[in-house]
Amino acid sequence: MADLAKIFKAYDIRGIVPAELDADTAEALGAAFVRVTGASAVVTAHDMRETSVPLVTAFARGVTAQGADVIEAGLGSTDMLYYASGSLDLPGAMFTASHNPAKYNGVKLCRAAARPVGSASGLAEIRDLVESGVPAYDGTPGTVSRRDVLSGYAEHLKTLVDLSGIRRLKVVVDAGNGMGGHTVPTVFEGLPIDLVPLYFELDGTFPNHEANPIEPENLRDLQAAVREHGADIGLAFDGDADRCFVVDERGEIVSPSAITALVAVRELAKHPGASIVHNLITSRAVPEIIREQGGTPVRTRVGHSFIKQTMAETGAVFGGEHSAHFYFRDFWFADSGMLAALHVLAALGDQPDSPARPLSELLREYDRYAASGEINSEVADQTAAAGKVRAAFAGRPGVTVDELDGLTVGAEDWWFNLRPSNTEPLLRLNAEAANDETMAAVRDEVLAIVRERK
Repeated sequence: MADLAKIFKAYDIRGIVPAELDADTAEALGAAFVRVTGASAVVTAHDMRETSVPLVTAFARGVTAQGADVIEAGLGSTDMLYYASGSLDLPGAMFTASHNPAKYNGVKLCRAAARPVGSASGLAEIRDLVESGVPAYDGTPGTVSRRDVLSGYAEHLKTLVDLSGIRRLKVVVDAGNGMGGHTVPTVFEGLPIDLVPLYFELDGTFPNHEANPIEPENLRDLQAAVREHGADIGLAFDGDADRCFVVDERGEIVSPSAITALVAVRELAKHPGASIVHNLITSRAVPEIIREQGGTPVRTRVGHSFIKQTMAETGAVFGGEHSAHFYFRDFWFADSGMLAALHVLAALGDQPDSPARPLSELLREYDRYAASGEINSEVADQTAAAGKVRAAFAGRPGVTVDELDGLTVGAEDWWFNLRPSNTEPLLRLNAEAANDETMAAVRDEVLAIVRERK
């Protein structure tokens, strides 16, 4: 049995295959998932990694051994799995390691209607059951069947965002050899979009670049293609296509906070006075704009299970994260990079102004501050490094400190958050300030302490 402490994270399961996550563990996970959820059936999907089919097959053995049925949706994105869970009202399991390198794989679990399973909402219980051994089921085994949900997923998204009347757009999409290459053609079918595809061939070895668009180097091909083709917009999806990053018509990277603000404004137009959830790393512009539009901003910690839980508790219509995860009440409170992309395309293509503003101008009002982006530092002792940073800043005049999620330090015209990764031995820094000079000074001071530079 694998070392479960290594692979159970705050809101999913992830590890190197087979050293940390193997078929036996996946089978035990399937059995434990049925025991914890009480499910009579489970829907599964998987990404394009070579190890995904063996793992999802083993998981299904565990599910059926407990008397529950398995509905296999096959290849799909994580948000397609959430659609399947929501539309079928069944617990679900998505086998993917998202943006992690090819040697990794994992599983994202949800209860019926795509309700989250995190460390405080069932994941710890599943881990304990796997560790102690899942009791055998003395009854008739379940069955396995297949169901195509991709077309239903695509049609459902297009009922949530109407793009039928938009002006024709040229859109470059970089799928990074991930699941966007499978879902984008079906979702875009019939829309007034001229699609320029990059790396749509499914390949879990990621031969062109990592399917991790939060890293700027993985967006360079998309930026170049947008400029080369004179496109209106570029979209980049991660490996399991639940996150979407945006590049404007100049080939410049758009902050996910600006996308959060734009979608929030659109949702508040439909639901005046509603709550919008944002995590503590999104730009200060996001809660400012939500308030300006008559909405109520709700701050929460990073991570999809935390965002979903807060949205359910508050009835929020939308939630956004700095990592380009976007969550929608009318999508079972689940995250969908594709749905966020459709909102941006609708905003860009359905402007009353003539001529229509390019994306860079459309988003200018949502981008108010200078931001560092996420900067990773490999640190042997994350707690000690964060403690040194806290000691350096705490007590300064006008400085506030909170530890809702990692370390957040702020002043009137700047703030930063330093938090450990849930999946890698890294400290992640995000800093923001009123201007580039202040942001750079704060960023560099924190990095000097974390990386022990004199």
